[in-house]
Amino acid sequence: MRKSASDLRYDGVLSVRRRVREGRAAMLIDRYPPVNLFALVPKLAAEFEPELLLLDRLLDDDGIIGRVRADLARRSPRTRTHGRPSTPVEVILRLLVVKRLYGWSYAEVEHFVGDSLTLRQFCRLYLEPVPDDTTLLRWAQLLGPETLVALNERVVELARSLRVTRGRKLRVDSTVVETTIHHPTDSRLLGDGVRVLSRLLRRAKAVVTSEAGLPKDSFQSHTRSVRRLAQRIHRVARRRGEQAAEELQAAYQQLVDISTQTRVQAGRVCRVLREQADAPAERLAAQFEHVLPLMEQAIAQATRRVLNGEVVPAKEKIVSLFEPHTQIITRHKPGKPVEFGRKLWIDEVDGGIVSGYRVLEEAGQDYPYLAESLERHQERFGKPPWLVAGDRGVSSPGNERLAEQAGVTRVALPYSGRASPAWREREREPWFRRGQRFRAGIEGRIRVLKRDYGLGRCPDHGLAGMERWVGWGIVTHNLHSIARTVSQRPQPADAVA
Repeated sequence: MRKSASDLRYDGVLSVRRRVREGRAAMLIDRYPPVNLFALVPKLAAEFEPELLLLDRLLDDDGIIGRVRADLARRSPRTRTHGRPSTPVEVILRLLVVKRLYGWSYAEVEHFVGDSLTLRQFCRLYLEPVPDDTTLLRWAQLLGPETLVALNERVVELARSLRVTRGRKLRVDSTVVETTIHHPTDSRLLGDGVRVLSRLLRRAKAVVTSEAGLPKDSFQSHTRSVRRLAQRIHRVARRRGEQAAEELQAAYQQLVDISTQTRVQAGRVCRVLREQADAPAERLAAQFEHVLPLMEQAIAQATRRVLNGEVVPAKEKIVSLFEPHTQIITRHKPGKPVEFGRKLWIDEVDGGIVSGYRVLEEAGQDYPYLAESLERHQERFGKPPWLVAGDRGVSSPGNERLAEQAGVTRVALPYSGRASPAWREREREPWFRRGQRFRAGIEGRIRVLKRDYGLGRCPDHGLAGMERWVGWGIVTHNLHSIARTVSQRPQPADAVA
C-alpha cells in the first residue's frame, strides 16, 4: 500500500532520531533521502521542463557540491561531526541557484519553493520544510568569493565537456556594478556619520560602568542639530550669489564643528570600552573603530572641498560610510556620466560562457587587464584563443604584441587614437570586421547579466559581499546557458523513442 506524505515524513523523522540516538548523525549532511514527489501526484507530469532538467543534472556534479560543502563546514569547528542534522549541502546550493535564476529575495525563495512541487523536487527538498529566509542568508554568507570563482571554473569545465564551448574565441570588456547608496554629498556623509555615532553612543551608555569617569556630555546626541543643518544647506545650495555662498560656508562650518565634536566624544567612549574588556564592550568598540576612521575622512574631505575650495581627487574621496569600497567611476554615458560602485572585468568565450570575471581594485583604463585574461584562458583551455576581440579601451601596442606572443592568430583590437593608413586598411579587412561583430556580442551579454542575473546593482554589503553577489550571478548565468544550449540540441532517435 502506498504511504501518504505524512507517513513518509514521519518515517524520515524517526530515521533521523534513531541515528542521533546511535551516534551516527552529523550536523552537516549532503542530501535528504530521495522522494519522488511526482509519484505522489499521479496527474502531475513526471518530468521537469527541458532546461530545468539539464540544470538539475548539472548541479549533481560532486565537484560543485564538494566546494560548497568545504565552505559551509566553516560555520563551526565541529560542524562536520556534531550537532543536529542541518539543511543538506545540495539543497542550499540549489536554493541559492533558484534565487538568482528567478531574481527572488530570500523570503520569496522560502515562499515560492515551499509552494511548488516542481521546485521542491528540483531543490531536493521533497517533503521537508523549506529553510527560513534568515537561515538561508546565514548559510549563503559562509560562501567566500574565492569559492564562487572556483565554482565558475568547474562550470566552465562542464561547458567544455558538454561541447558548449571550445574556447576558440575570447572577447573582453568591463562594466560597473553599482552599490546600493544614495547620491553622495558632503552634508549627507557627515549627517550619516553623526547619526551612526550617536546611535552607538546611546548603546554604549548602557554598557559603560559608572567608574569610567566620563564627562556628562560624552553621550550627548547631535542628530537633530545635524538634520536641521543639512536641510538648511540644501535650501541655500539652490540659491545663487555671494550671499548664498557665504551662508553655505557658514552652515558647512557648523556642520563640520558638530561632526568633529561627535567624533571626539566617540573616540573617548571607545577608549573606555576597550579598557573594560568584556564581550559587550568589545563588540561596541569594534563598531566604533570601524566608523571613526571613515568619519575622520569625511570631515577632512568636507573641509578641503567646501571650506578650503580644494579639488579632491576621486581616488581620495569617500562616497558612503556604509559601503566604503564604493568608487567614483566616470563612464561618459548619456544620462549617467558618473556611476558609483566597482568596475567588473569579464572574459567571455564562444558559446556564451563567461569564463572569468574580476572585481577590479581600481577604476582606471581597461588595457592592463588583457594580459591576465590571456594567461587564465591558457590555463583553462590548455591553448590560446584563435581570436581575441575588445574595444578601443583594451587596445594598445603592448597588448597587440602580447597577444601575438601568446599565440593568438587574430587580434581584433581597434586602434585607439589617430590610426595610420596601414592600420585603417587592416581594420577594413573582412576578418577584422567579423571579429568586431563578435566583440559587440559582449555588450548584449552584459545587458543580460544586469537585467536577468542582478549584476546591475549589488544589495549585499562590503567588498566581499559584492564579489559573492557577482559570482552567484555569473555562475547561475553559465549553468542556465549550458542547460539551454544542450536542451536545444536534436535528441537521438533512441532517446525520442
